[in-house]
Amino acid sequence: MSMPAFASRLSAAIQTSGTVLCVGLDPHPDLMPTAFGGPGQALGSIEALSHLRDFCLCTIAAAKDRVPAIKPQAALFEAHGAGGMAVLAEIAQIAREAGLLVIMDAKRGDIGSTARAYASAWLGSKAAFASDALTINPYLGMDSLEPFFAQAAETNSGLFILVRTSNKGSADIQQQNLAASGGAMMPVYKHLANQLFPYIEAAKDPITGLSDIGIVAGATGPSEARELRKLLPSALFLIPGYGAQGASAAEACSGLIQKTDGTLTGGLVNASRAITHNAGVQEATSPKTAEQAMVAAIDRAKQELADI
Repeated sequence: MSMPAFASRLSAAIQTSGTVLCVGLDPHPDLMPTAFGGPGQALGSIEALSHLRDFCLCTIAAAKDRVPAIKPQAALFEAHGAGGMAVLAEIAQIAREAGLLVIMDAKRGDIGSTARAYASAWLGSKAAFASDALTINPYLGMDSLEPFFAQAAETNSGLFILVRTSNKGSADIQQQNLAASGGAMMPVYKHLANQLFPYIEAAKDPITGLSDIGIVAGATGPSEARELRKLLPSALFLIPGYGAQGASAAEACSGLIQKTDGTLTGGLVNASRAITHNAGVQEATSPKTAEQAMVAAIDRAKQELADI
């Protein structure tokens, strides 16, 4: 029996956990808590890799049964070299076995056989870095996305395509106006959304009415998120920028879908440093107290998102 579509798995996980919160797993070397060796550890050393693994296991334990998904930031594992990538592969499997969806934040993108290789490495339960969904970069054009679309369909995985990101530099390209068909001017992110629309609709899950292909829409652009929801009604949204980057819970939820019972669906609101590197975690004297501080931060974020 094949695995349910990603949109179905995510919708079920949101309902079970009662939240759209996603815990970002960003093990910044310069912010490594004291309970996990502190900052300044030699990247890729036996000590650093052991602490990296323990930090990730602590985060998974805090997130288990409380949120639908975690989002590991691949770059912060890659910085440790081969050993760090081995930890990433291991903890992704552990997280999935714990019932968490794994959104790999690797922002891959290329053309032809290279794109196919990236897709096979990152998407699906049998991939080298097993995940339920992957972030990808569309700025090489639609043909660069097609291998990812194919692999996602084959493995019942999801994709989150960078459209309007949360960083200030999104204004440099994504928010710049260009002449679209008919001579009308529109920002790049809207043009991209229009280009993606048929692919997103083609990957729509008949059970949920949501697509396995989603977009990244930063919480720091709530008005743009609302515009994107109108353009892409069935897309799942992955929403960074909430918490440490300054966006409020209400801003973060701008592009989500409110159901008739008042609960939210249609995507995930990510919080990373506010959960895994908050003051309580940084000051913890043991992995157990660090986990407790993460749990408290998760509960606070869940309540904020529920109260909008």
